[in-house]
Amino acid sequence: METIQNILAGLFLLGGCFFFATATVGLLRFPDFFTRLHATGKGDTLAVTLCLIGLAIHSGLNMTSVKILLIAVFMFLAQPTSTHAISRAGVRCGLEIWRKKEKEGNP
Repeated sequence: METIQNILAGLFLLGGCFFFATATVGLLRFPDFFTRLHATGKGDTLAVTLCLIGLAIHSGLNMTSVKILLIAVFMFLAQPTSTHAISRAGVRCGLEIWRKKEKEGNP
């Protein structure tokens, strides 16, 4: 039973690390503020949630795992809200949305 618990916890943690890595790649590769914010907002929310679920599974059924799951619920609600607030602040400050430049000679 404990082996299955450890494997499941490891899978959740690996999934969380994967989404952290993809969010970081999006942060480094996307062209403007809003697309970077979108990549990190979505990726980090899923990554933190998966990592915290993995830690709760690894901890077992006790008060610590309940606290970890409450933190996961809070983060799942707070991160998209803060990402939205930051993007609205960017709009209010006048940040331009990135537009792909057309090649010369094409209409």
